[in-house]
Amino acid sequence: MSFDPYEFDRSYVSSQGDTLGQYTAKTFLWMVLGLLVTFGVAVGCWVTRATIYALYYIPYIHLVVLVATLAISFIMVGRMEKMAVGTAIALFVTFSALFGFTLSIYLFVYELASLTLCFLLTAVYFGALAAYGFFTKRDLANLRTILVSGLIFLIIFGLLSMFIPGFQMFDRVICLIGIAVFLGYTAYDTQKIRAYYNYYSASPDMLAKASIFSALQLYLDFVNLFLYLLRFLGNKRR
Repeated sequence: MSFDPYEFDRSYVSSQGDTLGQYTAKTFLWMVLGLLVTFGVAVGCWVTRATIYALYYIPYIHLVVLVATLAISFIMVGRMEKMAVGTAIALFVTFSALFGFTLSIYLFVYELASLTLCFLLTAVYFGALAAYGFFTKRDLANLRTILVSGLIFLIIFGLLSMFIPGFQMFDRVICLIGIAVFLGYTAYDTQKIRAYYNYYSASPDMLAKASIFSALQLYLDFVNLFLYLLRFLGNKRR
């Protein structure tokens, strides 16, 4: 599928009656909904200490949740055009809730002040790069190779650091790379919203599913940016 992000007119109205601005706003509202579900579950697990009980009584529960979230993301990517809109929404909300359990672990590890500061910084940086991605006339598709390479590097380093303790000494450098990568992805994924809008404008169902898919991408950008900032700036509980 080939997109030209710049062949658009902001006054253009899709077949479902939304302008590009309205469609973009809906996509970000879906992303915010996902974040609210995630942070709601995380805080709930932290307050009730459900995370501690689950980790203690259910062996490898954190790995099960990780595999489940990865499976959902792959299903949404691979079957976006075939699944119903309701299914896409249900998978996105389920993904957000499962990730809330993972995020709750960080609430036990880091101080509340650090969590608050990093969340505010994430919101500011994310908002700035999202605005840039939406308004810039530059074709950010050229960044795709760099961003994918950076993401692969982060994944490989993360896996190696699990088995080679010496790699942990480079953690702060890796955090800076992670922050840069997901700031880039924020602008890139925001620009892709209008590409999806142009491509699927004749199909309301596909446009709705593309909105959920874009919201998932932006959600992952926000959460990963938050986690890398937290690892770089956060103070752990004593």
